[in-house]
Formats: sequence, structure tokens, C-alpha cells
Amino acid sequence: MLMENFAPFMFGGLVLVMLIGFPVAFSLAALGLASGFFAISQGWFPASYLSNLPLNMFGILSNDLLLAIPFFTFMGALLEKCGLAEDMLDSMGQLFGPVRGGLGYSVIIVGFILGAITGTVAGQVIAMALISLPVMIRYGYNMRYATGVLAASGTITQLVPPSLVLIVMADQLGRSVGDMYKGAWGPSILQVLIFAGYTFALSVIKPSYVPGVPKEARTLVGWALWAKCLRGIIPSAVLIFAVLGSMGGLPGIDTAIATPTEAGAMGVVGAMVLAAMHKRLSPSLIWEAMQGTMRLTAMVVFILIGARVFSMVFQGVDGAKWVEHMLSGLPGGQTGFLIAVNIFIFFLAFFLDFFEIAFIILPMLGPVADKLGIDLVWFGVLLCVNMQTSFMHPPFGFALFYLRGISDTLFKEGRIKSPIKSSDIYMGSIPWVIMQLVLVAVVIFVPQTVTMFIPKEAVIDVDKVKIEMPADEEEAKPEEDADAEQKKLEEMFKPSEEKPASK
Repeated sequence: MLMENFAPFMFGGLVLVMLIGFPVAFSLAALGLASGFFAISQGWFPASYLSNLPLNMFGILSNDLLLAIPFFTFMGALLEKCGLAEDMLDSMGQLFGPVRGGLGYSVIIVGFILGAITGTVAGQVIAMALISLPVMIRYGYNMRYATGVLAASGTITQLVPPSLVLIVMADQLGRSVGDMYKGAWGPSILQVLIFAGYTFALSVIKPSYVPGVPKEARTLVGWALWAKCLRGIIPSAVLIFAVLGSMGGLPGIDTAIATPTEAGAMGVVGAMVLAAMHKRLSPSLIWEAMQGTMRLTAMVVFILIGARVFSMVFQGVDGAKWVEHMLSGLPGGQTGFLIAVNIFIFFLAFFLDFFEIAFIILPMLGPVADKLGIDLVWFGVLLCVNMQTSFMHPPFGFALFYLRGISDTLFKEGRIKSPIKSSDIYMGSIPWVIMQLVLVAVVIFVPQTVTMFIPKEAVIDVDKVKIEMPADEEEAKPEEDADAEQKKLEEMFKPSEEKPASK
């Protein structure tokens, strides 16, 4: 076998081991090491090439940026259990409830706010479904709309800063986390507007699907209702500003006073304060949050190690050149490349987690995008928008699995009268997946949705650069002084004439 043909063979092996279902981290490491030993036996690279692997691993794991992942995960785990979601959904539901589709609007808005302070999908979908699903069913909401809006609003957290996916994207693409967060705000807000627009259109076309809640069902009115809403929103806004603003992750803030790791640590302190405000801070809460953080962090580290073993061997057999030649030759230039990559990522997300895609696939695609002149912040945010669908599209969307489990729990507890059909959950997700794909198309063809909040870099024309050196005092003398010095030197070294002897 020729080395030129081994890179596609390795990629095919990667797809195969993913389909088998064995843990991804160990599959990647095993496939990478087996391919590496085969490449050494064929003489494609020396054995010393793999001897750099331990140092390479140490360099990856000593990356300070990756320390932000456990901090933001711990912050999100605390906020999931501190009662913030319950209070916000209750107050927002009463505020918007009398309007047609009001409960849907409240779920979308609360999902956006929770996404900006938690950054975790599972807890958000579960918390909102436990609280809102029985209420929506009680007041006659269409089952498919109810399950779809709950799943979609939970996945917003994938895109809204401080998303863990954006941190990984920034690390893999070599870009600032603050710039990546700024770029994500435009698509995040646009997605909320698309979801709200769909709810409004449904309230006009099919008003029976999203009825208003009777006014007599409201337990709070007037200032008491607004006070409860603000009690949930204001502390959350302060925490968002403190965490994201300190690292330059908010539009209009170009100066970072903290690293992402420091901002994450500050977020943990803020989450503890919010939990104490809701009288939920306890040793058991902290212990549960620590366990969840430990599991997620360990998973990320093992995937990162396995992906590094595979990618190092893949680079050694010129896999990067194979990917570059395959993708850079696509028709349509940048647009053709982006469309092809997003179709590939969409189908890959049926089988892979977003961390796996970011660690395995992104290092292959990033250099090609850079050579095509694509802004890597735009590219990273675009892929993040696409990877949201991995939680939504049937039959493998994790958000749909969470809803399936929660609906069974609610039925067993007697909070809903009849079980929810799996077909309603899966069919209900399709319109929301289509809306997410519409957002992908918008970001591809209107890159300003990402770049408008990112400060412009100064463009320097190298051809017009002039370098002027200050002249020395000797060089600054006028020509007359230079001539005088020359004459003086000539007189000094001129042979002297002998004088006649005196008589």
C-alpha cells in the first residue's frame, strides 16, 4: 500500500469504529496506535516520531485554557439545582401566559437566559420539562409543539456564551475565547427571534395549538409579578456581565481583565451566591455538582488524548494534505466548502458527540478553512450552530432521550394523565431542526451575523511600510563639513617636505 492511500483508509477506519459503538476515546487511541505501528513497519516515518507522543500529551493537558471547562461545568451544575429555573419559568409563565403561545415564549426566553449562565443542555432540558410540560399539557398545548419547544430551547445553551463548545472551538482553532463568544451573540439572538417568530405564526395559523392561559390561573399580578420576574433576571444578568464581561466576551467590551479560567472561577463563586439567595446551597448540592463536573471533565480529557493519538499519526501519513486537496478543490470556493462541510457535520452529528466532532474533525477542517481565507471565528461559530442539531434530530438526539425519560417519570408520578408517545416527541422536533438549519444558511450567506460584534483588526499594507532610522550626528553633517574633514585627513597624512639645513 502507498502512503498516499493510507490516509483515506484511516478515515474509513475512524467511521467504522464509531459505528461499532465502543467508547470513542479508546477507539481513537487504539486505531491511532495500530496505524502508527503499521506506518513505521512500512517506513513511512521513523519510530522516533511516536516517541514525541508523551511530551505532546503533556503539552495538551497543561493547556491553561482547558481549565475553564471544569469551572464552567461546575458553575452550570450548581445553577441547575439552585431553583433559578423554577422561579424564572413560574414568573415568566404567569407574565406571558394569557397571550396565545405565552408559555412557549416564556420557555424560549428562560432557555436563552439559562443558557447564558449554565452552559449545559441536559440539566436545562430536564429542569424546564419537569416544570413546564405538565402546565402546557394542562392548558391544552399541542403535544408536538410542547415537546419541540422544550427540546429546542434547551439546546440554545450550546450556542449562547459561556458555551463549553465555544471554548473547545477557540482552543482548536487558535482564536480568542472572547472573540468566539462575541461572534456567537448574533446567531444566538437571531435563533431566539426565529423560535419566537414560529410560535407567533403558529398562534395565528393554528391558535388551538398554543392557547392562552386563563387570567384566573395567575397567582401573581401587578408589581408582585414583576418583582418576581426581576428577582430572577437581575442576578442572572449581573452574573453574565461579571463572567463574560471580565473576559471580553460581551459586545462592546474589547478589553479582557481575566482569562477564561479566572472568569470561570468567578462564575463558580457567583453561582454559589445565587444558590444561597434561593436557599438551596448545601453540602449535598456542592457534592452532586462536583461529581457531575468530574465525569464530564474526565470524558473530555480522555477524548482529547485519544483524538491526539489519532491526529498525530494521521498527520504523519500526510492526512492533512489529503483533506486539503479533497476539500479545497470543491466547486464554489468558500461557499461550496462551507456548504459541503456543514452537510458532513450534520450527518456526522447523528453518531458523534459535539466534543468528539470538535477534537477529531475540527483539526482537519480548520487549516483548510484558513487557507481559503475564511475567518476562523466565523467558521467556529457556524459549526457550533450546526452541532446544535446533534441534540435534536431523531432518532439519536440526546434532548429527545431526556424528554422521553422525563415524560415517563411525569406519568408515573401522576403529574400528566397519559403517557407521551415517542412519535410526538420525534415529529415535534422536526420543525425546530429545520429552523436551526435555516440559521446555518443565514450564517453562511450573511457572515456579518457573527463578525459585527468582533473588533476589526488593523490591516497593514506591507508595500507601503517605510522604515526610517534616525541619522547619526556624523551622518547628519552637511556636505561642506564632510569635505573639510576629508581635507584635514589628507593634510595629516601628507608626506612632509625636508627643510634645508641652516648655515
